[in-house]
Amino acid sequence: MFRSTLAKMTESAAKRLKTESGALAIGTHNGHFHADEALAVYLLRTHIPTYASASLVRTREPALLETCHTVVDVGGEYNASRNRYDHHQRSFTTTFPGRATKLSSAGLIYLHFGKEIVARKLAVSEDNEQVGLIWNKIYESFIEALDAHDNGISVYDPKALEAAGIDKKFSNGGFTLGAVVGRLNPNWNDEIPADPVAAQEMEDKRFETASLRIGEEFDRDLDYYTKAWLPARKIVEEAYAARGQYDAEGRILVFEGQSVPWKDHLYSLEEEQPNSGKPLYVLYPEKPTPDAKWRIQCVPVSKDSFTSRQPLPEAWRGFRDEELDGITGISGGVFVHAAGFIGGNKTREGALAMAQKALGL
Repeated sequence: MFRSTLAKMTESAAKRLKTESGALAIGTHNGHFHADEALAVYLLRTHIPTYASASLVRTREPALLETCHTVVDVGGEYNASRNRYDHHQRSFTTTFPGRATKLSSAGLIYLHFGKEIVARKLAVSEDNEQVGLIWNKIYESFIEALDAHDNGISVYDPKALEAAGIDKKFSNGGFTLGAVVGRLNPNWNDEIPADPVAAQEMEDKRFETASLRIGEEFDRDLDYYTKAWLPARKIVEEAYAARGQYDAEGRILVFEGQSVPWKDHLYSLEEEQPNSGKPLYVLYPEKPTPDAKWRIQCVPVSKDSFTSRQPLPEAWRGFRDEELDGITGISGGVFVHAAGFIGGNKTREGALAMAQKALGL
């Protein structure tokens, strides 16, 4: 009750001062903050020039929100023409193209401004094919998790898990994207300044910290997908097209220069070419030097799975060096993991021979 009363007292003081400054203002709600509006505010202020010097107004008072240029996660209105991006109204059903998860304020801002953000990072126009590719990828890999978290959508169907008798084997520590921001809120028994303006300023500082924290994670994803993931696509495409020279069914994929992030691209290529054989083993040098050792890695059934499409032979697992050579009949063996999902050889030829023998060739 005290915290609620304090918040109401603060509205007409600290917030009105900010909106009277003349600066373009972004409005969002005060009180307990969440990852979605923290990221929404960050994306606008950091990546969209219009909002580079925008002030922040955290309030639930309709009159104050109406003075803001843009409002996210509060106000009961979704109208992009008015720069209103709330998702809490009963009639709201908007999703990202091709996805089923209802959007939060993070998803709404990314839906409308994400292509501009990606295009600026790549220094190309928004209609560039690469922009759309990364726009979709970042939503699926990052933003959608925030949308689901804020809308109370579980990764798995709880009823299906219960029916199957599946329980968590251990705690993951709560380190979801939403939890990273959530734990920056004050504790229930933290001391609050008696002065309502000071109390609101303290809360706002916590929000600013949270916004920067989730923003840093977004920027890391943006850097990865534009600087590493995207350039890797062409390399994977070339290796995928050439795999028939090692096995008529295309079950061996070889990266000649160095390993690249290949899983996402491989699964995408398989979806685009459903009648083509699926690789079971991926070969690559440990580093881009002529004397590098080579790895043979089994393709997992899905990106995050520990189950391989075809593990290396059970008889090879857990052995190393000369002992492994004697079992495989292939010289230069380095190791085969006890779980059978990866192995190594001193040379490209040795790793290729291991892959072909594992396939029974």
